[in-house]
Amino acid sequence: MTTLLIPVASLSKTKSRLKDIFSREQLKNFTIAMLKDLFSKISQTKLQINSLVYCNSSEILDLAEEYGFIPIKEKISTPQKCFDDILQDINNIAIQEYNAKRTVITFSDLVLITPDNLRDILNLIEKNQIVVCPAVVSAGISVLGRNPAGIIPTYFSHPTIPSLVALLNEANSRGLKTAVYDSFRAGFDIDIKHDVMLAYEYMKVFNLVKSETFRFLEQNINLAITKKSSRDNRMLEIKRVQKPNC
Repeated sequence: MTTLLIPVASLSKTKSRLKDIFSREQLKNFTIAMLKDLFSKISQTKLQINSLVYCNSSEILDLAEEYGFIPIKEKISTPQKCFDDILQDINNIAIQEYNAKRTVITFSDLVLITPDNLRDILNLIEKNQIVVCPAVVSAGISVLGRNPAGIIPTYFSHPTIPSLVALLNEANSRGLKTAVYDSFRAGFDIDIKHDVMLAYEYMKVFNLVKSETFRFLEQNINLAITKKSSRDNRMLEIKRVQKPNC
């Protein structure tokens, strides 16, 4: 069976790179909104899979249980483990305690991903040893599947090489059968405030206005994203705007 792994940072630390536009309480609510949407999309796939949610925050684990997922409390160590070690921990738990033959790692901030994207990836991992969905903006990874589950380590914490490049280099050196799932919607994630504003606009374009994430953004942002130059879509700036009084 394929097991879906969803690592979530503690609510006290989640999405810290967005602290210049959201308060700590807003960041907590933003994370919960994104997770509700992701959990709903996973449920809509109707596939027979285990979904493990790995987090230190009880509120997240309780939410996972509400959706019928398996909550696993992360043990926080000192010094704090790097992200690859955390992923190794949850992968080991999936193999040793839930008999996972294949694992797929995904993240809460993939706000545009669809149930069809998830089905595609879960089907691909049955036929390949590695399935990777590249992140849209960076040379990072938004979804990673491994078959068997321990076939290759992750490289999110590599000190010099972007995670996508490091993983593909290693997979190629081992001669692994690899599928690259090229999808804008599955590959778009949120790391910085530009991503937040683009997500807000994209969610309107893709008619995701009833999602928990869009509702949160609609109520909590007073920013707009614009082009600095009419000739360059890559040069963007964010400006504060005055919301109309209701």
